[in-house]
Amino acid sequence: MAHHRRPLFPAAKRGLDRLKYEVAEDLELDDDIAARGWANMTTREVGKIGGTMVKRLIERAEQQIGEDG
Repeated sequence: MAHHRRPLFPAAKRGLDRLKYEVAEDLELDDDIAARGWANMTTREVGKIGGTMVKRLIERAEQQIGEDG
């Protein structure tokens, strides 16, 4: 059963989608997504994309905090 979470800030949805596709391309999964669609990706593939997204978001937040401090 797929569980879809909505962003806390709806204005961020477009940016998160852009990041998702950027990560998928970097992991060379974009062709698989185009051929099979998100619904037919394996748990491992989707988890890899999600984990990499979280890592990049943390890196961006740390960078921003460093610039503010």
